[in-house]
Amino acid sequence: MSRWERLQSVLVAAAAGGGLAVGVAWPVGAVLEHLVLPALLLMLVCVFARLDAAQVGAFRRAGAVVTTSLVLNFVWTPLLAWALGSGLLGDAPDLRIGLLLLLVTPCTDWYLVFTSLARGHLGLAAALLPVNLVLQLVLLPVYVVLLGGPAAMVDAGTLVEAVLVVLVVPLALGLGLRWGTGRWRGPAWRDRVLDGPAGALVLPLLCVAVFAMFAWQARTVVEHGSALLALLIPLLVFFVVTPLLAVGTGRALRLPADQRVTLTMTTTARNSPIALAVAVAAFPDRPLIAVALVVGPLLELPVLALLSQVVRVREPAGSTG
Repeated sequence: MSRWERLQSVLVAAAAGGGLAVGVAWPVGAVLEHLVLPALLLMLVCVFARLDAAQVGAFRRAGAVVTTSLVLNFVWTPLLAWALGSGLLGDAPDLRIGLLLLLVTPCTDWYLVFTSLARGHLGLAAALLPVNLVLQLVLLPVYVVLLGGPAAMVDAGTLVEAVLVVLVVPLALGLGLRWGTGRWRGPAWRDRVLDGPAGALVLPLLCVAVFAMFAWQARTVVEHGSALLALLIPLLVFFVVTPLLAVGTGRALRLPADQRVTLTMTTTARNSPIALAVAVAAFPDRPLIAVALVVGPLLELPVLALLSQVVRVREPAGSTG
């Protein structure tokens, strides 16, 4: 583990704080908004370039992780989100809907990076990604109607675009880079380069994306400071209870260490970019709903960075089944 990886939680928190400070001091949000997606895509290309395509076959052999992940993400988490919103935000319906939108959407991007940094099973994490994406977009209106209020509908075009941008493009580029370098210089050179320089780019690109995202949304956070404070308690409860439950469940099921990491990351990380897009499209005149989706990463990203060190597999994982 490099010195920078040991400091990753500090660096991610510093990037978030720096982005907020810059976004408040100067009107740079409209410019830095355009850095978020490119940095995220480049980061995922670097992650996928280190992925052996054969690992994805572990999806079929890891039924316990898949089933547990789906139950925690799509049964436990919506119920917890409803309980937290009703119990702690009962007099603020917009904040309840924002919290619900954030918590019921499992991450489809950041968690791959933190899974990689923690040496989790990246093939399994990548295989879970499209399942999480499809289910959250299909179930999101159901959750909002049953647990939070009016439905936030997502059309088929949004789903196709999200899959293409978040998954297909970086996956194709990453695996293409892996295949091309292997054919050009051989597997040994490929592994040395992709596990070295390409792997070393992941954390800097993560910090760039975090900095740009918080600079972009800084003024929204400042304008609704009281809402930020009201949301801190339910968000803290979620980001403490959920990883503890995931780790405990993984140990109870006697999962291999790298699969426990994957389970923990996929059930803790939330999909704030997609949820924010849904909130802006469905509730354009209710900005407090979007505040939860901006505030969430303030806690989420430092928590994930710290969690990736706490649950990190100390030795590179061998074959997993």
